Amino acid sequence: MLIIDSKDCENIDKALKKYKKKFEKSKILLQLRERQAFIKPSVQRRTEVLKAVYKQKMANGDFED
Repeated sequence: MLIIDSKDCENIDKALKKYKKKFEKSKILLQLRERQAFIKPSVQRRTEVLKAVYKQKMANGDFED
């Protein structure tokens, strides 16, 4: 649960901006999206390895056309 401390004289737009920033930093939305479908651990590991290989190739400049 997110709690936003607002002062009496604070504008509602400022409080809403603080809430949105705090919500984004807590990564709640990412967790909800991950929980929508179950992904087997082996598949998750495989995708992480493929992403790491892709990033390494991009960093080295090895482009396969």
